[in-house]
Order: sequence, then C-alpha cells, then structure tokens
Amino acid sequence: MAMNRRSLLRTAALGAAYSALGVGALTGCLPESAAVQVDWNALRQRLAGALSLPADSDYATAKLAYNPGFDNRQPAAVARCTTAADVQACVSIAAESGTRIAARSGGHSYAGYSTPDGALIVDVGQLNSVEVGADGTAVIGAGARLMDVYSGLAQAGRCLPGGSCPTVGIAGLTLGGGMGVLSGKYGLTCDSLVSAQVVTADGVLRTAAADSEPDLYWALRGGGGGNLGVVTSFTFRTVAAPQLAVFQLRFPAGSLTDVLGGWQSFTQSAPDEFWSTLGITAGNPPTCRINGCYVGSESQLNKLVDKLVAATGVQPSNRYSLSEDYLSAMKYFGGCSNYSTEQCRPSWNGGGVLGRESFTASSRVLTQPLSDPSKLTQLLAGRTGMDILLDSLAGAPSRIGVADTAFPYRGALATAQIYVGATTPAARTAVSEVRDALGELVGNTAYVNYIDKDLSDWSTAYYGSNAPRLRQIARKYDPHNVFAFDQSITKC
Repeated sequence: MAMNRRSLLRTAALGAAYSALGVGALTGCLPESAAVQVDWNALRQRLAGALSLPADSDYATAKLAYNPGFDNRQPAAVARCTTAADVQACVSIAAESGTRIAARSGGHSYAGYSTPDGALIVDVGQLNSVEVGADGTAVIGAGARLMDVYSGLAQAGRCLPGGSCPTVGIAGLTLGGGMGVLSGKYGLTCDSLVSAQVVTADGVLRTAAADSEPDLYWALRGGGGGNLGVVTSFTFRTVAAPQLAVFQLRFPAGSLTDVLGGWQSFTQSAPDEFWSTLGITAGNPPTCRINGCYVGSESQLNKLVDKLVAATGVQPSNRYSLSEDYLSAMKYFGGCSNYSTEQCRPSWNGGGVLGRESFTASSRVLTQPLSDPSKLTQLLAGRTGMDILLDSLAGAPSRIGVADTAFPYRGALATAQIYVGATTPAARTAVSEVRDALGELVGNTAYVNYIDKDLSDWSTAYYGSNAPRLRQIARKYDPHNVFAFDQSITKC
C-alpha cells in the first residue's frame, strides 16, 4: 500500500477519514512511519485529568508500572484520564499523529506493554468507581483495582469472580478472560460481563454488548487488553456474596509426581464450588503445596480435602483451613489479611502499603492432564528460584463454548504460570527454557494475561481457533493499526 497511516489521516479529520474509507476497508497492516510531532500543550488543555511529560516533576512516578524491571522505559507522556472524553482525546491525537498508544489499568503487563518507549500512556486508574444497582448489576470503572472492586461489592453484599492480586486492574483481568479463586463456581470474570464502554480507534465511545456491537463484545471477552480500544467502564452481573472456606496443604519434598497425579485426577471431577491451585517450587527435589477455597462451609470443604489427599496418596506435612466471608477471603488470597482495605492498595500510586515486584514469567495451558506427571518433576529438578502455579480451569468455565467468547481454553484443566522473581537475563533464559519444554508436553498454548514477548506463534498460543475471527474484528475496528504493539492481534 503506497499511502501510510500518517499521510492518510492528515488528509482529513480522524472521523471523516474513517467515514470516507469505511471501517474495515483495509485488510492488512499499514507500513510503519515516523510520527508527527504531537502538540502536548494542546492535549493538556483538552484533558480534565493530568498530563505528565518527561520534563515534569511527577513524570518519574506517573510512568511506573508494577514491575520495576520496566523502570528504564521512557514513554512520551502519561495521561491520567478522569473521563471517557479524556480517553477519546488521547486516542484521537495518537491516531492523527501516528504516536503509539498504550492503555493502562493496573500496570501489571508481563511484557511491559503498558509502559512502552515513546508511547502515550492512557492511564485510566482514576476511572475507578464501583456502583451496584438494586438488581445487583455493577458498573465498574476500568481503572478500579481488584481490592477496590471486592470491597465495593462486599459493601453491597455482592460478589464477582476475579483474580487474587489486589493491585491488578479490573480491565486487564477481564479482557484476557479473568481467572481466579471463584472461577469454578461462577466462571471467568469475562463470563459475567454484560457490556463495556470502549473508545475505539476512530475516537468513538461505543457500547459493546450482546445487542450492540456484538462482534466487539465477543472479542473483549478474552481477546486481550489493548487490542481493540480503551475500555472506560464495565457492567457486570454479580451474585450474592457467599461464605467461603479456604485451605492449604503442604507436602513433603520428593512427592511432587504423586501429588500432581492425584491433583489432576481430583480436579477433573471436583464440584464447581471447589477451586485449587497447585504451587510447585523448583529444587532438588522440587516441593509443592495446594491452596484453594470452597463456596460453602469449612466442614464440607474438609470432606473434599480428605478426598484430594487420598487421591494423591501422600500425607501432607501441614494442613489448615478456616472459614471466611467474601472480602476476608479475597484479602487472604491477596496476601493482605493483616491490612485494612485502604492499605491493600499500591504504595507507589494508590496510597497503600503494597509494594512493587520484579519478576519474569510466562505460561502454558494444560488442555488435559499430563499423561506422565514425572516429566514435570524432572523438568524442575535441580533448578532454583523458580515456581510454577497450576490454577484450575475446571467447572463453570468449561460449560461455555470455545467459540462463544474470544477466550479459547474452555474445558482445559489448568493454566501453568512459570515465575522467577527477577528480571535478569538468566531469569529470562530459565523461564524460556521451561516454557518451551513444557510446550513439548502440552502443546503451543498460553494465557494472554501472562503475555510473553518472546513466545513464538503467540497468536495461536493465546487465542487458538478463535484467532482468525479475533483478527478480523480487530481489523474492522482498527483498520489503521492505531493500537499496534509487538503482539497486537493485527500485527503482520
């Protein structure tokens, strides 16, 4: 194509250019071009929120993401949006100028895509309201972090299935699917999504729902953050907040193969109310533990834990359980049971006490149980500083069709998160080695919310058979690659 994005959009205002071309008129990626100089002062005047540039005193703090490994990134600007109109202004100026744009909710992107060099960061963190209607429907701002979501819902006696880390943003969690401790009973976070307000590449604020922009609604449920626009708010179905029971089992060193085999077998047939994660620490030999929860009483939980232990054939070296209300359980899994709700917020930009964390990570998805659990034990034997977390995907998520949402791994056993608490080259090498070796056991699978910049054939790994439709929808709503990044779905 002879005309690049910059020259095309300079011929008319952004909306007129899209109207003239027809959304979806382009079927391929456009060539890269040098960005037009942005009039940052003009953007600052259009925003109700704040704009931080490299020369500003608050820039160094404003650009921080969760992982200190990305602190050397130098975005062109950080817009802290307080209204949907702020987001529209940012998207429009980025599209007109050819400036790379990156949306940020919680800033937990594993590949640092929420803090790219030279980009305009659209930080929606201040769009963080949680409002629960009389019918139990919750409207949640895209910048709300999980602890704010859980506490806001708990005050109304309601519950939404989500992740465990309290500083993760609701937007990134939902758009990638959204797994958590209540997934077995209530499904993925995206399965509770009724609608979303999203600014698409033409600067238009759209409502994506079953009866409004249905293709966009389909894609937002598992298609990954940053691919299709910038969401400003979500509307979710919620359920009455349940009483929960939580537990932990620790097993003696050398028992991983037996524990993994038993855990896989038990997980496949466990009731929806029971969810668990098998945590493995590499070593010589590797060690393991199982954490989880049950929607119901502690006595019923312990009957199921007895069956789980029997399935492993290994007596745990430590076992405990306790009954918790919904909010207390979410604090427990978030590691902040001893803190107030206000303290369970980021220390770097949220006024709380929770710190940042350096890490390197990747993932695979176990679409079925490992036929030979000993191979995972062998893979981790002798390594140090590495953990693998196997989070159950059984239960409610499996009863939605693979093609009903963009999330492709319906019916899978679990995700596998490969984690090293460092960002050194050695950490990256170790994670990549285990990722690739595990891929030989489970196939080319991965969870987009654990996005990995070094993953080969990533579109198939993240989206499976849904990738072609997702790519088609992304090109419909972003034909000029306004939201391009290294692993955006329209990437050539």
